[in-house]
Amino acid sequence: MMLVRAAIRLKSLSTSCGNVHPIKKLNISTGATVWSESKPNACEDGSRQGGLAHAKPSTNESKTKQLTSSPLTDTFGRYHTYLRISLTERCNLRCTYCMPSEGVPLTDKPKLLTNDEIYHLAKIFVQQGVKKIRLTGGEPTVRKDIVEIISNLKKLSEHGLQQIGITTNGLMLTRLLVPMHRAGLDAINISLDTLIAAKYEKITRRKGMERAIAGIDLAVQLGYKPKVNCVVMKGFNDNEICDFVEMTRHKPIDVRFIEYMPFSGNKWETEKMVSYRDMLSIIKNKFDNFVDLPNAPNDTSKAWAVPGFAGQVGFITSMTEHFCGSCNRLRITADGNLKVCLFGNTEVSLRDALRSNCSEDDLTALISAAVKRKKKQHAGTNNSGTSFFKNIPIMNTKHAVFSSNLPFPQMLSRTMSTSSKFTHVDKYGKAHMVDVSGKSITSRTAVARASVYVGRKIAELIHANSIAKGDVLSVSQIAGIMAAKRTSDIIPLCHNIPLSSVNVKTELDLENSTVNIQSIVQCEGKTGVEMEALLCCTTAALTVYDMCKALSQDIVIGDVMLLHKVGGRTTYNRLGDKIEEPIILKKYETKPIAPIETFVPSHI
Repeated sequence: MMLVRAAIRLKSLSTSCGNVHPIKKLNISTGATVWSESKPNACEDGSRQGGLAHAKPSTNESKTKQLTSSPLTDTFGRYHTYLRISLTERCNLRCTYCMPSEGVPLTDKPKLLTNDEIYHLAKIFVQQGVKKIRLTGGEPTVRKDIVEIISNLKKLSEHGLQQIGITTNGLMLTRLLVPMHRAGLDAINISLDTLIAAKYEKITRRKGMERAIAGIDLAVQLGYKPKVNCVVMKGFNDNEICDFVEMTRHKPIDVRFIEYMPFSGNKWETEKMVSYRDMLSIIKNKFDNFVDLPNAPNDTSKAWAVPGFAGQVGFITSMTEHFCGSCNRLRITADGNLKVCLFGNTEVSLRDALRSNCSEDDLTALISAAVKRKKKQHAGTNNSGTSFFKNIPIMNTKHAVFSSNLPFPQMLSRTMSTSSKFTHVDKYGKAHMVDVSGKSITSRTAVARASVYVGRKIAELIHANSIAKGDVLSVSQIAGIMAAKRTSDIIPLCHNIPLSSVNVKTELDLENSTVNIQSIVQCEGKTGVEMEALLCCTTAALTVYDMCKALSQDIVIGDVMLLHKVGGRTTYNRLGDKIEEPIILKKYETKPIAPIETFVPSHI
């Protein structure tokens, strides 16, 4: 149930700091709005917050240039310092506004990110400037290695990570919060939509309200200032708004009221939405001294409080007043797809790139390319307020443009030979797939090349990494790898082949104004991987063309050819040159994360 809240219950760490100073707005040439505090603001522990929350005025040119050139800065000047990582699609509740009663299709466990993969990806983001990581789901506490994941991520503090948080329904906190606290958990958000047990069971289709409240109390006892997220629904819990405010009288908690979001899973019940202004009016009728508080620049919650109360209240206005202009959040789904916007339907598979042995530089380039494509506001939205929800099933945003559909570990293959007859044509002249069931499995390698003539001006821009669309050489490498893995989807008579390695080299020849591309593809199979190598080079070349085409119409792709193949019935080497073998890294772990998953009762 947590993914539905992902876009609407975020709040900057700095709101938990004391003595918040007024915020003033600065306009800089990027067209984005940058914020700066009138005075330095330190947290209670003396630490400072990262990102644009404390950005200095634009007079500090070196700092501004560093932020705008970061891989995590989009084309609208938004610097992303907040990463949300979904650990699982599973949830032990079935909230009516979040998930259909029958649940949603789940990704096979081997396709989910492992603990090591989560750490590896998180480290790359932190090295590029991420200061805050929040673990979400589904329900993150149903993942059995949650404590170990937190402990591993805490090691990234030495690289600049300032906070690890979690968003949970609270059912498992009495069992897990103490070990998570010891592992390094810094912040906690708890979802609770009602204070009445019967209503809780109706909305979640499960029991457990007492356990959630006990989890909130335990969090307070451990020194946390938990945020309690409440989705307000007309006719269901809008009469409890003041009861939630009353919770802040003696408890140092931040109750955040969230505007109801209609989507296909809750049957588009738009009439259930209670606006921020309506909620504010209800509260002021009882607490006439209710006052607003200063907000940090990237806050999604509008802060309010009753003077003298230990806690505070916030409003997350995702429906009536979106907060896209100051968005600093990126998301990684449980199966490793990067989403730059929760409501976008475009994803980039970091998992596939990672398991293809991509270097950190290549992964960074892939991340940067995705961030640069982030839209100005909710992907595909217009002023109607809800149009961007129409194609997004909240618990199942599964469209990944770069995800691999290859089955594991099937030993599929295809053939290529120097026979005088076409192998893909039967005796009647009809096309067919070659039957390779009788062939032996051997190690296969194929090497191909291509070149792209770009001209002197573009070559110099590539050399200076000044192409508007980003790092041409790195992005084309990633594109080549992805294409090799999708060959059977493009070439009609090809089989799926489980590849052992795809190595792409892109080199800029300044003297000849040419980008030279070479691919080396390997597999353990029944035939070769020539088509993978050729398609890899071709796609990399097309990517170079696409990234540079705005500057010239005279770009030429040429010299696409197979250089070398070995491992089958025949060996081929076009130029007789020595082929540099790729570095083979340790194979990634493919075992399920939890082979035996026990049932966790939620009615105790």
